[in-house]
Formats: sequence, C-alpha cells, structure tokens
Amino acid sequence: MQEIPVYLFNGFLESGKTTFIQEILADPNFTEDERSLLFVCEEGIEEYKPQLLHDARTEVVYIEDESDLTLSFFREQARRFKPDRILIEFNGMWELNAFIETKLPPEWPLYQVVATVNAETFELYSNNIGPRMFEHITTADLVVFNRCTDALKDMLHKRNIRAMNPRATIFLDDVNGGSEDYRDNMQMPFDLDAPVIDISDEDFGLWYVDATGSPEKYEGKTVRFKGMAYKAPKLPKGEFVPGRFAMVCCAEDVTFVGFICRGADTSRIADKSWVTVTAKIHIESNAHYRGDGPILYCQSVEPAQKPQEEIVYFN
Repeated sequence: MQEIPVYLFNGFLESGKTTFIQEILADPNFTEDERSLLFVCEEGIEEYKPQLLHDARTEVVYIEDESDLTLSFFREQARRFKPDRILIEFNGMWELNAFIETKLPPEWPLYQVVATVNAETFELYSNNIGPRMFEHITTADLVVFNRCTDALKDMLHKRNIRAMNPRATIFLDDVNGGSEDYRDNMQMPFDLDAPVIDISDEDFGLWYVDATGSPEKYEGKTVRFKGMAYKAPKLPKGEFVPGRFAMVCCAEDVTFVGFICRGADTSRIADKSWVTVTAKIHIESNAHYRGDGPILYCQSVEPAQKPQEEIVYFN
C-alpha cells in the first residue's frame, strides 16, 4: 500500500488546535498541489472556514466517538478521498499513545506530532489531570503555548517545560501575536565559559535538559558534577552512566537520566555508588541517544557523598 504521511495535532479543548491547523493550511508552502484529508475528533468554538478548505484541497471527516477510530475505517476513507497527506485533530481527552500504537494503519507513517497548550489553563490542567497533560507534551515534536502573557512566560520557564521533552521544539505565542523560542530566555545558573563548568546538585536537572536539547553548546566543554554510577552489562568496557533519578510529572514518572561516560576504570566504581565526575564533552551519534548527544570523556572519578535530595525534580 502507498504510504501517506500523518500530521497529528493534540491538545485540550480550546487549546488552539483548529486555529493552528488553519494557519498551516493557509500556507501555500505546506499545501502546494497536494490533497489533504483532515479528521476532526473534537469540535470547539472555532470552525473551519469552507473557502480555506476548498482552496487548500482539504476534505474533512468528523469523528464523534473514539470507538470509530479503526484500521478499516481509516483505510476506507483513504480509498474514498485518495489523499496525499493525513491531518488529525485529536481529542485531548483520548488515549494518544494507544491510538498511535494500535489505530493508525502501518502504511501511514507519523510524520509530526504537534501539541497546542493554552498557557492560561496549563496549571489548572496540570494540577487536575497531570498525566494527560504530560502525555501531550512528551509525545510531541512541536509544542506551542498560546495566549502567553509575560507572567505566564515566567511561570513556564520556572516550571522547566523542556524537562518534560528535551527533544521537542517549544514556542511561546503571546497575546499580541508574537512568538519566541522557549530556549531564548532560559537562564543557566552555571558559567558555560568557565574552564570547568561546575554543576551543583540542585542544578543537575537543568543541566541535563539543556545538554540534551542543545548539545552543541557543550562541545569541547569540561564539566564536573555528582551522580549515581549506573553500570549495565550491555555497556562496553570502560563505560558507565553517571546520573540521577528524576521525577518530571508525578511519582509514577521517576526515571534514571544521565550521559554515557567513557575512559573510566569501571572496575573501581561500584554500581549505584555516588561519584563526582570531571569529564570533557564531545557530541557524537549513539544508539542510546537515538542520534547525536553528549559523550563524557572521563578525566577523573572520585567517591562522593550522596546529595541531600537524591531525586531531581523538574517542576
């Protein structure tokens, strides 16, 4: 079967999904001469403009119930409309990961996932249905926070949103129509130009997120930090992962995070022991990172006392 790329747009009701999709359809560089098929799983106040849909060669199919999303249904619609691309305005209260894994036809590769978030209601939803909000952000390639005031931008930076998904591109769209990259106003509490960048226990999480999302900033830099030594049998000789257990959203989301460290005498390092590592960073491709990421080249490893707070909190 012919492959059809899928663009999936996720977010809660009134998060700006429809507006965002219409802006994309209005862009001639996106539509060109291709036919699009748009599945709308949630109808809000904003409605699609018939003339825009016509000009963008886009057909719309409305979905009322989650149970209607089946492989046979999607393939039937593809035979009917013969689209060149698929757009899905997903219902923010439905199970996204289950949908991606079991409902999309295999011949429909997921090209991009976009999450739209209303900054005005972000804290409300995070406090009441945090796991669902967390899912929206962590599965997205692009996250757009709209309706941002200066105060809401400050709040989002303090919440360290990038910790939820370091690989995603995040934009803050303000109430005056402006837009800024989330990374532009992030303040680092450590000196990136120091001969040795000292990462405090409290700043490990921020450093990890920054080095994961913008690894090029750390090429050739030397860092010193405290971490727990993780030694796995599958790691090559002389490698281990110094890191920390981190909680991003809730207690169920605690996971170990860290970077590969090479050149150490691992026979002298006990698994799960606390160590202070000094290492030079080079950015290299590695299967562990699913692409390029920081590789630490060990200069020294010294025993250390565990930090006062063992778990890193991102918000």
